[in-house]
Formats: sequence, structure tokens, C-alpha cells
Amino acid sequence: MAVAEAGPVRRSQSWLHRHANIRLGGLLALPLGWMILIYLVPLALLLVTAFWSVNSFTFQVERGFTLDNFVEIFTEPAYLKVLLRTVAIASAVTVASALITLPVAFFMARVAAPRWQPLLVALVLTPLWASYLVKVYAWRIMLNPENGVLSGISPGYGLTAVVVVLTYLWLPYMILPVYAALSSMRGSYLDAAADLGARPWRTYRDVVLPVIWPAVVAGSIFTFSLSMGDYITVQLVGGATQMLGNAIYQNFSVNLPFAAALATLPVIVMVLYLLAVRRTGALENI
Repeated sequence: MAVAEAGPVRRSQSWLHRHANIRLGGLLALPLGWMILIYLVPLALLLVTAFWSVNSFTFQVERGFTLDNFVEIFTEPAYLKVLLRTVAIASAVTVASALITLPVAFFMARVAAPRWQPLLVALVLTPLWASYLVKVYAWRIMLNPENGVLSGISPGYGLTAVVVVLTYLWLPYMILPVYAALSSMRGSYLDAAADLGARPWRTYRDVVLPVIWPAVVAGSIFTFSLSMGDYITVQLVGGATQMLGNAIYQNFSVNLPFAAALATLPVIVMVLYLLAVRRTGALENI
């Protein structure tokens, strides 16, 4: 019986072995199905909702195709300013994270003793274990211009505070890939640069940066996208500053189609950002 039952099983295994594409498709079917269900389908529904409207008399959503929401967004200066401000804040957070990461990650990977490196990585990861709201409220208390811990040098609540807090929140997502890239870099590169008489700054610029550039780009995707979609930080420490997330939140319960149209803007910006990153070729070396 065992031999007879093994026949069909072995034949199916042999068939799958000969058809590698079908075998690969079977392995990826479940994760791809979940990705489509929980990611792509909601995005598609979001895009469809953005072309609906709200009845001005009954305030009910009308499922008819219209471009009025997008026309209002791109013709109203206030929304364009919010979009530009959001992109500017996300860019500033990404640049600040990169500037902080480069020396920190280099020290962790190439200067610190090997026995201390796991501890340094744990210290970088520790803020991620704390609640998002706890960290933002802690910064709100510290940035209080009247009685905060940083009251003497605090920029107060506003645009600068938003950039500082978002940089703190997303900095680990930049440090970890750069640290991994530096850890895998061959020490012979640095030795060769030193033998050729390169000074430390030139070694860092001409040897280290080209090696870790793909990791910096990978980290920037996280910092840029997470900053683009944030609205709680802005609400707590931004003062009068508004970002796209705040505009979406304010319109969600009042005009759902218009909020959906606003929500497509970060998606469009991120698609353009990823296309620009792809053209640089940095992602090919990750």
C-alpha cells in the first residue's frame, strides 16, 4: 500500500520539479494573495472613492465619477502649500537622518570594538520598543517653551519641532541599513586608501560613501515615506503647522471622497520618489 500511495506523490513531485515556474508560483501564492488583499485592494478602493462626491444637501456620498475633488486640490493654494510643506518636511527629515547616521553608523561598524557593537545596535533599536505616542508626548514636554527641559534652547512648537521629532522617530530606520552596509564592507578598502595616501575625509568621501550609498537610499525610503504619512506628531508639536495627514484627518468625517483624493497625493509622491531612486541605480546594488 505504501508503495502504491507513493506513486502519485512522486509523480507530482517530479512534475513540479520540471516546472520551476509553477512551483515558484505555488510558494508565492499565499504571501502575494495577502499582499493584494490587505494592501493593493485598499489602495484601489481609495482611488475609486477619490472620484466620488458628497451631496451638498443630504451630505451623503454619491458614487458617481467626478474630478471635482482633484480640481479643488490643485486649484486651491492652501492645499498646494500643505503638499509642498509635507514634501519639504519629509525631505528635511531624510537629510537630517542621513547626516546623523553617517558618523554614528561608521563609529558603530568600523571604530567600536566588536564586543560593543551588539550593545550599540540594541541602543539604536531601544526607542522602537517604546510607544509612538509616549515618545511624541515626551518631546512635547521637552520642547515646551515655558517650562520644558529644553526651555532655554527650545525652538517651541512649530516647523522646526516637527522636523526634530520626526528625525528622532525614524532615525533607526536609516542607521540600521547603513550599519549593515558598513559591517559588510571589506577593511582592505580602507587599508588600500591609507596606503595610497588618502586623508580620512577623502577616504570617507571616495571609498566609504559609494559603498554605503545604496543603504542610505534604502533608509531614505523609510524616513521619507513615514514622514509623509505622519499627522500625530504635527498635531502635538507642530503648533499651527499643517501636513497632508492633518488635512486628510480633518476631512475624513466631513467629506470622505475629498479625504480620499488628498490621501492619493502621498501615494503619488512616493511613486515618483521611488521612480527617481530607481533611475539612480542605487537600488540595484542593495
